[in-house]
Amino acid sequence: MAFVYQGDSDLEAKSKKTAERISENMHIVANEPSLALYRLQEHVRKALPPMVERRADVTKLQTELQGRCYDVEYALSAVKSMDAAVTSFKNIQEMLKQSIFLKQQLKYEEARRNKKDTSSVYKRLSAHIVLDLPDLSEFSMVRETTNRIESMMSHARGSSNELHRSHTTLH
Repeated sequence: MAFVYQGDSDLEAKSKKTAERISENMHIVANEPSLALYRLQEHVRKALPPMVERRADVTKLQTELQGRCYDVEYALSAVKSMDAAVTSFKNIQEMLKQSIFLKQQLKYEEARRNKKDTSSVYKRLSAHIVLDLPDLSEFSMVRETTNRIESMMSHARGSSNELHRSHTTLH
């Protein structure tokens, strides 16, 4: 049994209060590691998902950046290889110039031949008619027909020059 003094009720209240505080502090000290771990867990639970998401974003950006670096290197090598193709381009340019010049020469020669051929065909035609039919050259009908053919051909060609008859025709 405990022996209690009545004058000491004040002392008893103080000692009870002190015992409660000690008990509370013992409880806090005993639970401090748990509380610290709880706080750490709470912090990790809040901070970890954004960090994982950011890390995934950084990894994705790193992959994209690496791909773009490869693209830039490829484009750079293509540009450098174009520098090496300058001689080929110059050769192509020279060949184009030569082909244009040759085409112009062919066109000129063709125009000359066509001009020669048109007049010589008619001369040959009239020469054959005269050679084949020498006795018909006296008739005026042959002259008229020849004149009509020559005028139609000159109009068809669109030239203002009249066809000249050969010296063997109708003289």
